[in-house]
Amino acid sequence: MPVDSAVANPIAYSTAPPIAAGLLAWYDRAARRLPWRAPPGDPPADPYRVWLSEVMLQQTTVAAVGRYFAEFTRRWPTVEALAAADDAEVMGAWAGLGYYARARNLIACARAVAAAGGRFPDEEAGLRALPGIGDYTAAAIAAIAFGRRAVVVDANVERVVARLFRIETPLPAAKPAIRGAADGITPDMRAGDFAQAMMDLGATICTPKRPACAICPLIDHCAAFRAGDPERFPAKAPKAARPERKGTAFWLEAEGAVLLVRRPDKGMLGGMRALPTGPWTDADPGLAGAPRSAAWRSAGKVAHVFTHFALELDVVTAVAPGRDAGEGEWWPVARIGEAGLPTLFAKAARLAQKARGKDGE
Repeated sequence: MPVDSAVANPIAYSTAPPIAAGLLAWYDRAARRLPWRAPPGDPPADPYRVWLSEVMLQQTTVAAVGRYFAEFTRRWPTVEALAAADDAEVMGAWAGLGYYARARNLIACARAVAAAGGRFPDEEAGLRALPGIGDYTAAAIAAIAFGRRAVVVDANVERVVARLFRIETPLPAAKPAIRGAADGITPDMRAGDFAQAMMDLGATICTPKRPACAICPLIDHCAAFRAGDPERFPAKAPKAARPERKGTAFWLEAEGAVLLVRRPDKGMLGGMRALPTGPWTDADPGLAGAPRSAAWRSAGKVAHVFTHFALELDVVTAVAPGRDAGEGEWWPVARIGEAGLPTLFAKAARLAQKARGKDGE
């Protein structure tokens, strides 16, 4: 496995370009200690842990990922163990992290790696061929887990680079220019530490609002700081209005259990357990799609924002005379927290239980 030649001597950053040298010196003093990360100057971390953390961190915060990472690595400590896991167990463990296509790709990728002998490819091209691994994730794994020189650009890095070079073009059109600038400052040695240093800088100092420029290790190189307007960057194009949709979630109880369904593998929240719902449309669908004919009562509404639209669900409840053998599964109400419901339906379940408690049913 290739390893940076500078690993044994972290002071070797002295030959790096000035921006990289200053940033690596700061990282050696101030790196965040994260469970999936090797300390500065140490040999690269386990590729499985790097890959798992990078998939979890996509569009999610470090604070949110910590407990999920700990639980996944406890239950499935190797890529082979994850590959052998039941899909429903993995999806349930993922519940709450959002963007559930990532979890489906996680399972597919683990199985592809396990089938190839349990070793991740050590170069970007091979990594990109795996399910769910795009340009950013491939670069991050290649640099952080294998010591390859790779240009790693996430949202934090975009912000740092846009400010360093005062790139006026709005995102997303600025992405090629930002990547080119990032390529120009990425060192040949310690590329993994450099990538993580850029992420740490964006997360802790070069923040979206009120960046702590006075303590930034790159202050002498930052064009936006010299111009006095770092918060202007990265520039962003105006956001298009997000469509709004409506739907109904059905809480049907019988003999201490609630009816749950498994959502289709393809589509929103694919493969997850959920409350039955009707269509999600521009107009209120009412009771269309109800799993049974029943005396439905409104428990209130829950709202959730997806990437491309906002959704408002009317939550309705009813009691069935018994558990029939129709579509779905009857889950004990007392153990609803163990069902692995995605955030939207977990909120709906809490609202339904609260309403039924008030009704005295």
